[in-house]
Amino acid sequence: MPRVLLILVVVGLMAYALTDVWGADEDERAGLPRWLWVLLIVLLPLLGAISWIVVRVSRRSGAGPASGPGSGGTRPTAPPRPGPRRPSGPVAPDDDPEFLWLLEQEKRKREREARGRQEAKDDDAESN
Repeated sequence: MPRVLLILVVVGLMAYALTDVWGADEDERAGLPRWLWVLLIVLLPLLGAISWIVVRVSRRSGAGPASGPGSGGTRPTAPPRPGPRRPSGPVAPDDDPEFLWLLEQEKRKREREARGRQEAKDDDAESN
């Protein structure tokens, strides 16, 4: 039973790594072509799948291989990926610039109407 479980874990890891390689961008594959990653994962199931996962996680976190003077790396590292997506628009009505603008317009309109009524009252008081 433990052998069957071990085989299932290796096959599952291999299947995960293959599907992940297939959907990965070119910059996430550490400079190796897709076919070479597939070949590594198929020929060396455990080592290939684990190495793919390590490379993919390091590329996603932006902690790729060091490059710079004295590091021996000649390729620039991939820029870090952004964190969780945030909503593109305002979250609450009081954060919405258009909503705030409409409120300001309504406020000004009420002030103009109030001034107009006050001026009309003052004109009526003066004419009497």
